Amino acid sequence: MTGWDADTFREQSARAWEGVADGWARQQHELARITAPVSHWLVSALNPQPGQQVLELAAGTGETGFLVAELLLPGGKLICSDVSDAMLDHARRRAQELGLANVEFKQLNAEWIDLPLASMDAVLCRWGLMLLADPDAALRECRRVLRPGGRLGLAAWDDPEANPWASVPATTMVELGHADPPPRGRPGMFALADPGRLDDLLEGAGFTEPRVEAIELEFAAPSFEAFWSLGADLAPGRASMLAELDEEARVELRAEVQRRLSRFIAPGGEIAIPARTLVAVAQA
Repeated sequence: MTGWDADTFREQSARAWEGVADGWARQQHELARITAPVSHWLVSALNPQPGQQVLELAAGTGETGFLVAELLLPGGKLICSDVSDAMLDHARRRAQELGLANVEFKQLNAEWIDLPLASMDAVLCRWGLMLLADPDAALRECRRVLRPGGRLGLAAWDDPEANPWASVPATTMVELGHADPPPRGRPGMFALADPGRLDDLLEGAGFTEPRVEAIELEFAAPSFEAFWSLGADLAPGRASMLAELDEEARVELRAEVQRRLSRFIAPGGEIAIPARTLVAVAQA
């Protein structure tokens, strides 16, 4: 990774997630609806029990972990963590709305988890690992904080061809000159798209019995405008890029993305774009 500084990347990434926290809060219900199959797979794979201690990394606004928190009662606790304070603020508000009293909120970078050795029964990370500067270090930290026999559940997006909802806007931004092509081998949405890569990482960190599966999803919205707003709210790179463009360039970009996704738009204007994610579970 010549010319790439991991610490600089970490600082920029933390700022970027701070910047989209409000957007994630606006879209939390829509995102929870779309991604429910992934959250339920992860919860089932972890099989949380009353009295257990569970850590969620890169929790965002907390929707997946909160499904676990309800299953830990009585006596158990969820630690909801994220690198972004703003994300955690929204997660706190959401936990209050749901009446969850067994959730602790903690700012954490997954590459160095500030928790004692063998203190957790399970660790959950939905779509966070592939965005880290050092996923190997993060998995070793997950292994360290898990008790013997504890479980790790995670999700990482599959390859770009299986996720046109994200790859088409990203490719269009590059081709119109609004973004640089993503360098190979760097952190990013599709950095762990190879199932063999996930197996290798998990086994290299000391996990056993890794199981990796694929889940098909659908990004559906009542209109292209609603879909476009969802992406603008959730994706840090797109949000910052759109903020820098003038109105003419924004209109051109949006129109071109709409044209390229037109095969997924119904005559009535509804849009439904396929997606695929990898999910994995392994034992400490």
